[in-house]
Amino acid sequence: MKPALLDALRASVGAAQVMTEGDLSAYELDWRKRWRGRALAVVRPGTTDEVAAVVRTCAQHGAAIVAQGGNTGLVGAGVPDTSGSQVLLSMQRMNRIRGLDAANLTLTAEAGCLLQSVQAAAADAGLLFPLSLAAEGSCTIGGNLATNAGGTQVLRYGNARALCLGLEAVTAGGDVWHGLAGLRKDNTGYDLRDLLIGSEGTLAIITAATLALHPRPAASMTALAACASLDDCVKLLAAAQRRLGPGLTGFEVMNQFSLGLVARHMPQLRQPLQHVPWTVLIELSDNEGEAHAREQFEGLLADALEAGTIGDAAVAESVAQSRTMWHLRESIPLAQSEEGLNIKHDISLPVSRVPAFCAATDVALESRWPGIRLVNFGHLGDGNLHYNVQAPAGSDAAAFLHDEEHAVNGVVFDAVVAHGGSISAEHGIGELKRDELARRKDPTALAMMRAVKAALDPRGLLNPGRVL
Repeated sequence: MKPALLDALRASVGAAQVMTEGDLSAYELDWRKRWRGRALAVVRPGTTDEVAAVVRTCAQHGAAIVAQGGNTGLVGAGVPDTSGSQVLLSMQRMNRIRGLDAANLTLTAEAGCLLQSVQAAAADAGLLFPLSLAAEGSCTIGGNLATNAGGTQVLRYGNARALCLGLEAVTAGGDVWHGLAGLRKDNTGYDLRDLLIGSEGTLAIITAATLALHPRPAASMTALAACASLDDCVKLLAAAQRRLGPGLTGFEVMNQFSLGLVARHMPQLRQPLQHVPWTVLIELSDNEGEAHAREQFEGLLADALEAGTIGDAAVAESVAQSRTMWHLRESIPLAQSEEGLNIKHDISLPVSRVPAFCAATDVALESRWPGIRLVNFGHLGDGNLHYNVQAPAGSDAAAFLHDEEHAVNGVVFDAVVAHGGSISAEHGIGELKRDELARRKDPTALAMMRAVKAALDPRGLLNPGRVL
């Protein structure tokens, strides 16, 4: 089968775009370096028709397909398994902006477009595409949609699903669904767009998307604020929502240990507030201009200082200072990687339950694994925490991950469920959380998901073994 399949793939996309030899680690090794697979071939189509041809060819030969964007995923969903029989479908060559409709506030981009490129195209037209995350220089729109990415501005603009108005996709049988109309209302049956968003390449292969743009705000302001507890962080969030309303764009929290890692591994990054239990990053986007934004922002901080909700604050006085504050927040995952392998959690909770969850789970973990270090940061504004567990100082981080990950996950996920939360907020399920999903998801919901998978991919050739 293999020679015939490879010959047919070369006929579909050109011999140069079917790679079987040499160093393929950029495609076969995931970003966290936890999953290393082996592909039968890495295939790089350049058009939607070529994607469809590849899918049809693989279907004819019974070969499984793993679609991949920028390979920045965190749950093992975008690399092949170790069998050497799966085709890795890289979307990197499909990186064109197909069009921008300023009057309709939409942009159509191919799946392999970098998120940063979409942001830049919108900015060139004087508009904003607000999806923003640390990997925006390497992640792709197709991957963002396949995982329903969140990021730092969900509080105001919503996640990737809320920013997508239409899709073009190739089905498991190799047919093309042309659904790129940039409509904000289309009530003609099942919402296939929302079905594919977040499906992690298991139902169809996204090849292009029509994205919603927004007017650029007239002014923005950023500040760091020091809080003594998570309860105070939640109080500050409520105050910011009351005073700033829909202008509140970002509300991030970082515990002392997480910023301590940044200080240790990236000492060149200045930290205006140091040695405080919790640091909050707040951003306001205002349509009325800088004077109004400053009045609202400084009023919020003054009231919070007077109420004792915060102990100190630093307001960015320039775009450069604002970027530095965001850089601190976005550097935490890199600093954590420098510290060593760790157990990552991407959890979602009702905002009101976050302090109680952290208080109870901190104690449960620290009592069972004395000396462990909790790297707790994330998007408090929408209830999404990256509640990560670092091995005790001086211990073997790789051994701790190998030996204790399952037990640590059990403690954390039990607490998440007890507090009415979700075990995955924005990273997805992939391979990492597949078994946990099977244990913890409502049985009726799982049955419905399996029915959808069986209907759209009856032979199970699209990203098998992921999600379900």
